[in-house]
Amino acid sequence: MVKKLLLYFGLAYLISWVIWLPLILPKFGIEALPVLPEYHHYLGAFGPLLAAIIVKYISGGRNAVIALLKKVLLWKVNWVWYVVVLIVPVVLVIGAGYADELNNETPFTMKGFSTNEEFPQFGPIEYFLFNIFTFGIGEETGWRGYALPTLQKRFSALTATLILAVGWACWHIPAFIYRPLYSQMDMAGIMGFFMSMVMGAVVLTWLYNSTKGSLLFVAIFHAMIELMFMSENISEKMTFYIGASIMIAAILIILITKRSNLSLSIKQTN
Repeated sequence: MVKKLLLYFGLAYLISWVIWLPLILPKFGIEALPVLPEYHHYLGAFGPLLAAIIVKYISGGRNAVIALLKKVLLWKVNWVWYVVVLIVPVVLVIGAGYADELNNETPFTMKGFSTNEEFPQFGPIEYFLFNIFTFGIGEETGWRGYALPTLQKRFSALTATLILAVGWACWHIPAFIYRPLYSQMDMAGIMGFFMSMVMGAVVLTWLYNSTKGSLLFVAIFHAMIELMFMSENISEKMTFYIGASIMIAAILIILITKRSNLSLSIKQTN
């Protein structure tokens, strides 16, 4: 198991970081490699997906890969999980917006939510689907689809989640070189980023185990998180309120559910 996990993480890092290399090198005065405008950063999101497919194929062949990808299409779950991944994030944004409004004179509006200045060509639906396909399916097929259940075979869900959170956070290291959102962080910002990864990982483990391994719902929720933090007109205070809400949710999950499963359902190990 250890060798397969090391192979997975090594491949996920290697594939994504090589894809990001043309974005990293200019920061060191090297601009020889071509860059795909706008979308290049997001191509790196497929590193975890490709790594999971490769390791699954090596260990179990074509059938193992098919079984992994079928999780992306797992939509038959209790209706409450549709509410969790689609409605709750919107409620969080609205709540954070009105909380922010109490502290300033700017009235809250949902205008700009689910759109991004980086992609003015995308409307709300297009930007939402873009996030599901890239950071949702691209990342989660690897992190939650392969690494989490493999770790849960040996460790409790909480321990597996903490290990995964560290690996997931370190995967973002190149972004601190070339991505302004990351490179402008001070030490407090970096610590906040790491804590958000840990707390987000707890929530995603809870969601994955509760839906019996549905990568579709994990991908949707990941995409909704991206929408909440990356949309236009989302103020700094709103991101703080949303982040605090996710942290509280993660703490409640740990306190209420069994740490062995981080869910009221059995942890997923396949």
